[in-house]
Amino acid sequence: MKKHNFYAGPSILPDYTIENTIEALKDFSGMGLSLMEISHRSKQFVAIVDEAVALFKELLSIPEGYSVIFLGGGASLQFCMIPYNILGKKAAYLNTGEWATKAIKEAKLFGDVEVVASGEDKNYNYIPKGYIIPADADYFHITTNNTIYGTEILKDIDSPVPLVADMSSDIFSRPVDISKYAIIYGGAQKNLAPAGVTFVIIKNDILGKVDRAIPTMLKYSTHISKESMFNTPPVVPIFAALQTLKWLKNNGGVAEMEKVNIRKADLLYGEIDRNSMFKGTIPAKEDRSRMNVCFVMNDGFEQFEKEFNDFASEKGMIGLKGHRSVGGFRASLYNALPFESAQALVKVMQDFENMKKL
Repeated sequence: MKKHNFYAGPSILPDYTIENTIEALKDFSGMGLSLMEISHRSKQFVAIVDEAVALFKELLSIPEGYSVIFLGGGASLQFCMIPYNILGKKAAYLNTGEWATKAIKEAKLFGDVEVVASGEDKNYNYIPKGYIIPADADYFHITTNNTIYGTEILKDIDSPVPLVADMSSDIFSRPVDISKYAIIYGGAQKNLAPAGVTFVIIKNDILGKVDRAIPTMLKYSTHISKESMFNTPPVVPIFAALQTLKWLKNNGGVAEMEKVNIRKADLLYGEIDRNSMFKGTIPAKEDRSRMNVCFVMNDGFEQFEKEFNDFASEKGMIGLKGHRSVGGFRASLYNALPFESAQALVKVMQDFENMKKL
């Protein structure tokens, strides 16, 4: 039976990425050595990092004056590194969920933090609007896609201060105007590579403006100057990320990914809205995530939650259980998920509804 991988992260990767990484684990670049045992300073691996950076810049149309670096520590370390490096007196944050909340907590260690708006009052089931970004903030931080709650900011924000974005789960899923951002960062394990590597796209002139002493390892300038080689980088995930970047380019790039992602999301949300057994958790359609579709059993059918989860699992639907703070189900539709998997899930939902009607 074919398995359909809806895990929220670590999550589905292209077959191209998996197969090429397997081969490199056996014999990297014809060296007769595994990717896991070669020096990160070998010319063969330096070429991998250089190509990955070049493809980042090409696929996202990154302008001059920006650097791309690969780090460890996940997005969670960036919650600390960002304010450490660029928060002088005050930062502004939009609170759209658990990861934004964690980022806010870390930023408060380094200066004043103004939360311009929060969706906490409704369990983060909407993207706040109509807020004012303070002009005296050193930067404004957003989380573009909220994997737990299923909301997403789908348009680039015009900010009067440097804009910082956590794009862990929606990077490469739609075109982005990089020039509107000072920093874009994310853990790669949701839409790019296996867990273990973090990407940071950073506008170089945002740095060097705070007067605090920053530990060498936590300074962005350290990693920019050493081209991600200050310390041993996560070799295998970076190689895998490069394979995904090649796959993206071979499949039409980010614009084409957006078209397919819209088709998948529209298909699944359409079925959720139609099916009498289910209901979505995000009322405003413009706030619905294309990457993480959250839904629950409809009113009066709550008792069938476990039964549907078991039924879907038997049909090859893997990783559908929702986060404990939302409940229900979560179908992650990342770039690598085929359209056919979304169709298969819709068929399972229809079959379950028909079964209960009998």
